[in-house]
Amino acid sequence: MILYPAIDLKDGNCVRLYKGEMDQATVFNDNPAAQAKAFEDAGCEWLHLVDLNGAFAGEPVNAAPVEAILKSVGVPAQLGGGIRDLATIERWLDKGLRRVILGTVAVENPELVTEAAGKFPGQVAVGIDARNGKVATRGWATETDIDATELARRFEDAGVAAIIYTDINRDGAMQGPNVEATAALARAVSIPVIASGGISSMDDLRALKNCGATLDGAISGRALYDGAIDVAEAVRLLKA
Repeated sequence: MILYPAIDLKDGNCVRLYKGEMDQATVFNDNPAAQAKAFEDAGCEWLHLVDLNGAFAGEPVNAAPVEAILKSVGVPAQLGGGIRDLATIERWLDKGLRRVILGTVAVENPELVTEAAGKFPGQVAVGIDARNGKVATRGWATETDIDATELARRFEDAGVAAIIYTDINRDGAMQGPNVEATAALARAVSIPVIASGGISSMDDLRALKNCGATLDGAISGRALYDGAIDVAEAVRLLKA
């Protein structure tokens, strides 16, 4: 399993939200590039970036800090938030991003996901963000009646590199991940699944690692900034 440190960008700063609420943001670093370098120096092999403003705007907003991160580190990074057309996907990949994450368009324009996955093999992931098992889009502000597993299965043969599954009610709450739902999703599809939301301790990482399903990795944010999880120790645990 891979540890994906989360760098969530809002107004150019590195922040964490509480359950996805934009008005409940805590700023952890006003220099996202320096934060990314610190994660790399601690041994992380990937970075997970989110343009929070972009997720609401429907287009990239925090492009400058993302580009600064890409220039400051050598490890690969994946980015979600405001990526909703082929031109934006291509532009980000050309700038050195390893993988784009498509969330809202996976619901609203699934054909784009299939087209992008075919054009850029291994570089397109699907972000499935769920509240009480139902998918939410547009920065988690729009509720749908689509089941998370149902959405994942739609892309079974599309060639997507990974599914990033976030339990919104756990995100930023430091109450532990939804291990059962994550494991169930991973068992339901052959696409690699990355766990996200609520990972707040080494025990949470162990629970995901031993959940009975094969997971590609785990995304953690607040716990890394708060020091509840030691980055280097977490990397070693998940690689073991």
